[in-house]
Amino acid sequence: MEKYKLIGPITQLIGLEKLSLKGSVKDENLNLIENAGILIRNHKIDAIGSYSELKEKVTALNAKVVMVELKANHVCVPGFIDAHTHICFAGSRARDYAMRNAGKSYLEIAEAGGGIWDTVMQTRNATQEELSHNVIKRANLLLKKGITTIEVKSGYGLSTPEELKMLRAIKNANLNTEADLIATCLAGHMLPKDYEGDHQSYLEHISNTLFPILKEENLSNRIDAFIEKSAFMPSDIYPYFRKAKAMEFDITVHADQFSTGGSEVAVNINAISADHLEASTEDEIEMIAKSNVVAVALPGASIGLGCNFTPARKILDAGGIVAIASDWNPGSAPMGDLLTQATILGTFEKLSNAEILAGITYRAAAALNLSDRGRLVPDMLADFNLFETDHYNEIFYHQGKLTPAQVWKKGELIYSTHR
Repeated sequence: MEKYKLIGPITQLIGLEKLSLKGSVKDENLNLIENAGILIRNHKIDAIGSYSELKEKVTALNAKVVMVELKANHVCVPGFIDAHTHICFAGSRARDYAMRNAGKSYLEIAEAGGGIWDTVMQTRNATQEELSHNVIKRANLLLKKGITTIEVKSGYGLSTPEELKMLRAIKNANLNTEADLIATCLAGHMLPKDYEGDHQSYLEHISNTLFPILKEENLSNRIDAFIEKSAFMPSDIYPYFRKAKAMEFDITVHADQFSTGGSEVAVNINAISADHLEASTEDEIEMIAKSNVVAVALPGASIGLGCNFTPARKILDAGGIVAIASDWNPGSAPMGDLLTQATILGTFEKLSNAEILAGITYRAAAALNLSDRGRLVPDMLADFNLFETDHYNEIFYHQGKLTPAQVWKKGELIYSTHR
């Protein structure tokens, strides 16, 4: 006998089923379902619709049905997806933050022992078990905020053994949290200070020694690199990405954060996403918008560094795809609060609530090349959040202060404020 769950009545349910992947989205296109229900079967959504009609449907089924009745007003939205994080790290860079706010430059902070290399050394000194524990702790914190899928990058190892340590820690963490962790190899984060060759030879070494093990151990199917004057130039990175594509890795790019060039690589290499884009000009905006590359805005980095936001409004108006992620990392984006950051981006870039919600759900899923989540429609994973309020506008109005009353993952209640 098949098992079903019926959850409702839900004051407002936003399934996002009819919204486009590309371009601007208006709030009036959200297609709210009032007094709704969600019918779940085998961890997936079987049906959404009128709660009373779904009750009639399940009574006619020759099946076991678990009824989950909601007593208060609730708004239901898909589980949030954070498509860009660096939550596998050890240590803190609080000193960097203080120095930056006191007016010190990136170079001055690095010369004082800060910067990415500081985190590299602290992460190298941590054990795989310690890193895994850190990832689990941070993932569970995000889960309580409704983030049911989390991308997690390596990139603080910067050698084959240390990158493997990080990615194995992420893989182990994924087995020990209810969230889905999507691992990305960011061995191309910067040229390690202790590497005795040049940029090209480092990338060639990594691709030859690390890529095969990623496939063999199923550690990651995503390759990322930081294209910037302080990291890798486009000419350095093309052979690296071409080899990754030949091995059937998905490509994502840290692009146009401080200078342009990375987004062009992303488009030319047909990357899944180009992330950051704070420095993108009209030329880059047009190029990205005409492609299928997902532009991932990272407002946490803009807040942390005090720099421009990703030109999300212009990209959307030009017909592009915009996802929003937290960039949680120990240096430039230590907040790690996706909903707060997304609503702040919405304020400065004049995004509709529909565009903010799309950016942290189905468009974020597209940035991870995932087609089984991000919308509440039949056959999608039953990942969703219930907010105790009577209107979806309240979620964004409170800028992250209104958190989910319930978080459901694959049809199971994994967090509730009422427990």
